[in-house]
Amino acid sequence: MSLNRHEQITFDYLQGHPEESRFWQDKVQQIVKALTDEHAAALRLEGELWAYYVERSGVVEPFRGIAAREGLRRLSMRNLADHLIRLWTAPRPKKKPPVERP
Repeated sequence: MSLNRHEQITFDYLQGHPEESRFWQDKVQQIVKALTDEHAAALRLEGELWAYYVERSGVVEPFRGIAAREGLRRLSMRNLADHLIRLWTAPRPKKKPPVERP
């Protein structure tokens, strides 16, 4: 999985801050549990990750420095959302195709 620079900074920040990581693990698991469609879960999580990035950019480095240099133009956090879902939730069983009868 390839993360863009902003996703990678967010992921690294979560890895370095156990309390933040635990909060996001719980959030990811709750979203996936609430939404049966993994695509919908990833879209919702992507929006929440962007909101988190914006919030962090006002108070902590490295987010603050990047926001000061580049602004807060909306960027995708979809790859990070997909990665966190795979990392922090149990895989869902694959649906079996219906058996065709002659």
